[in-house]
Parts: sequence; structure tokens; C-alpha cells
Amino acid sequence: MFGLPGGWEWILIVFVIVLLFGAKKIPELFKGLGSGVKEFKKAASLDNNNDEKKKIDEKSE
Repeated sequence: MFGLPGGWEWILIVFVIVLLFGAKKIPELFKGLGSGVKEFKKAASLDNNNDEKKKIDEKSE
């Protein structure tokens, strides 16, 4: 009943987004979204590296 949107629903969603933001703004929005995801992954990776270093330091002591 409440699954993922199908083909026509995605077309409607894209159409509404184009109407709201205009075709020229969409690449800028996705560029900002992409850089945000990239920064998030970078921060998560750094956090994982710090956790691994702490575990190694604790084992060596």
C-alpha cells in the first residue's frame, strides 16, 4: 500500500520540483547536496579512523 513510488509518481515528483525551482536551479541544488554528502562521508570516515586508533592504543597499553 505505502511502498516506493512507481514510474508515474517519480515523473510527477520531478515535474513538481522543476516547477518549484526552475530548470536552472536544479543542478545547483544537486551540487550542494552532493558536496554535503561528500563532507558527511569524509567526517564519518575520520571518525571511524579515530575509533580504530583508540582501540589500537588501548590494546598496546
